[in-house]
Parts: sequence; C-alpha cells; structure tokens
Amino acid sequence: MSLSANELGLFHAQGYLLKPGLFSDEDLQPLRAAITEIIDREARVPCSEGELTQLYTDEPFGKRLARIHAESPAAGRRIALAVMGKGGGGFKGPAMLQTIRHAPLLSCIESLVGPDIVGSSVYRIRPKLPGWDRGEVPWHQDAGYTLAHCDRHLIVTCWLPLVDATLENGCLHVIPNVHKEGILRHFTGGHAGFLEVPHEALPSQEPVAVPMNAGDALLLTNLTPHASFANTSDVVRWSVDLRYQGADVPNNTSEDPAAYTPERDPVTMACYPPEADFVIRDSNNPAGEVRSAEHFRQIRDRYENNRPAMPGRGWTPLHNR
Repeated sequence: MSLSANELGLFHAQGYLLKPGLFSDEDLQPLRAAITEIIDREARVPCSEGELTQLYTDEPFGKRLARIHAESPAAGRRIALAVMGKGGGGFKGPAMLQTIRHAPLLSCIESLVGPDIVGSSVYRIRPKLPGWDRGEVPWHQDAGYTLAHCDRHLIVTCWLPLVDATLENGCLHVIPNVHKEGILRHFTGGHAGFLEVPHEALPSQEPVAVPMNAGDALLLTNLTPHASFANTSDVVRWSVDLRYQGADVPNNTSEDPAAYTPERDPVTMACYPPEADFVIRDSNNPAGEVRSAEHFRQIRDRYENNRPAMPGRGWTPLHNR
C-alpha cells in the first residue's frame, strides 16, 4: 500500500492526496467500539438523572450520539468532550495505537517521511455533531498550531473518517497547490475558539471539497489550508486525525516534560511541546518502538499529567486584525 510515483507527485504538487480504502470496515471496528464504550458509560449518568429518556443502544454508530444530542444538547456535548479527552487527544486506549500503527497507512507514511517514523503528539478524535457550531473548524494550516521552526519540516496529517464524510455532514475542504508558499497569518479567537485564517487572508485558489467513504484516508501537509463546515445531517461525522513526521523533525520522544522550562529557547523544542511524541518505526533501534498499549498509555500520561506550556507564535486576536 505504499504510494506510487504518481501519488507522490500529486501529494507534493497539491499538498494533499486521497487514498481510498486504506482501512477496511473491520479495521475501523476496534476504534468505533472503544468510542461506543465511552458513549455508553457517559450516557448512563444523564439517563439515571432523567436528562435522557434512554441510552439509544439500538442506534448505529453514526447516529447514537446524534440521537442523544437531539434529546439533550447539553448531554450530547458533554459526551462528545469525554470521548475527545483533554485537549482533544486524551483517548489513548489500545484501539488508538492500533489505528496509528495500521500497516498499510505506515507504508504510505514511509513513502513521504522515510523509514524512521515518529508519531506526532497532536492526534485528535473529531465528533462533528449535527447543529453543534464547535464542530465547525475554520480555515487554518496545521502548522499554525506548532512552533515556527517546524514550518520548514513535513508533518503529515492523516484524516480518517469513521463514517462516510459528505457535504451534508461536514467533509473536509482543502485549498490545493499553495502549501509551498509557507505559513499564512493566523489569528487566535476564531470560530469556536480555534485559530483562523480569515477569508480576506486566504489564497485566491478555489477550495476543493473532499467527500470520503469510511476507511478512506486523506493525507495532508502541515501547510495545506483546510476547513470543515456545518453538519446539517442526522448523523455524527466521526473522524480522527493522526500525524506523523520523520525522526529528523524536532520531537520530544527522548525528553521528560520537566525539560520544558519557561527559560528554554523555543527553537530547541519539539514542534508541539504540550503532548508526547512517540516512536513508531526506528530502523536502528526497533526495541524503542512503541508497540504495546501500556507503553503508549504511559508515554501519553507522563505529558498529560505534567503538561508543558506552549510558547506563543505571536498570532494576534481575530478582533484586532
């Protein structure tokens, strides 16, 4: 499943590549089941307190949280946040590591970053609830969230829908062919609190909508502008975004969170200091690869429990533009 010469050319020219059918339905099931378990656990509290009339256990994966949210928007939002965890990347169960280490995906990533692969700390679960404006993500580049000295490095995002992603439920939109122009000016305090590149600062190229089937993978550079808009359907658009980089890209795989002090120069830091990077493939030291769920959890917990501060990039508030 590694990328062909034509696919590599498209990725580097466009800044993105759609890889159909990279995950089978069976491949996605462990992560869906893990998310369902969290929904079930979290829904029992509002159900016992009368905020919900039922647990909606007969609903399919894509509709269960949507039905809960339709009956009680407050309960639906709380459950969505519980699934996402702290910072959006709080879920660190075995199914997440299994998804990150999916062999066909890693073959594609190796085509882009080389044989030694680091899992970037910033992976996220994205539940886009119907009618929930926080699910809309404004135009941005992923590099806007990382430190400036990493802009020159490739960090690959794999955006993976767990249900079909359509125009109605909020598929991704991308702006092609501009990633080589560098970082755009981002502003803090954008829609729903996200970083945002306002429309007047966007490149002139026409955005492209990218509808996808569950199990397709969209590979993006960290400088590819993208966004997703309102979910007007009756299903939750569940997706995850995973990020990978070469071992030569700044990372914290061998650092303790205590090493990140206020006095430290940001150019010596990992691309995203608040969370733990982890070794996926190391041709010189395979024993150092993170393969067990327990090892993965320990690495993530170490940073989550002692979260370093993120140095600012100097982005100004949107209302000051």
